[in-house]
Amino acid sequence: MALALAGLAAPGTAMAGPVEESLLASYIGNWRGESMLVGGEKPEPFRCRLSVTQGNQGKINYAGRCTLVNMNLSVSGTIAYIDHDSRYEAVMSSNAGFSGVAVGRQAGKQIGFDLTERQKDRGGNDMQIGSRLFLVDGTIVVEFQVEFNDSGAVLNTRVPFAR
Repeated sequence: MALALAGLAAPGTAMAGPVEESLLASYIGNWRGESMLVGGEKPEPFRCRLSVTQGNQGKINYAGRCTLVNMNLSVSGTIAYIDHDSRYEAVMSSNAGFSGVAVGRQAGKQIGFDLTERQKDRGGNDMQIGSRLFLVDGTIVVEFQVEFNDSGAVLNTRVPFAR
């Protein structure tokens, strides 16, 4: 899940205008969220903390940590508005090896980032990890899904964050 929060670091130079900078800055602060990870033998509690700080050139930086029953997931990164491309971008990374660039799609007061990556689990089996991060009218929501291709098993959660 935290993978979704995974380090959003924007590539390139961000030269956002005042409206975009103000929107991103409105998310600065400390956030907490909790949910249940479902799809395994039984639902497991999933708790997260996220710190969003001011970055350089209108970017926001974030660092997060999510706790499951038997593991911790850490993420960090940056979200920025890339003026010359007229879009928001985030680069994601985590302690679980999940990373990539996500382009933000804006619809009204919501900006959604969607990232999907294929990788191997600890046993060498193919899996697909997907995370979606939404900045929604002053709130943050993260959705996370892991699909184990060999078994078809799917784990997922949706974590709403509040200050």
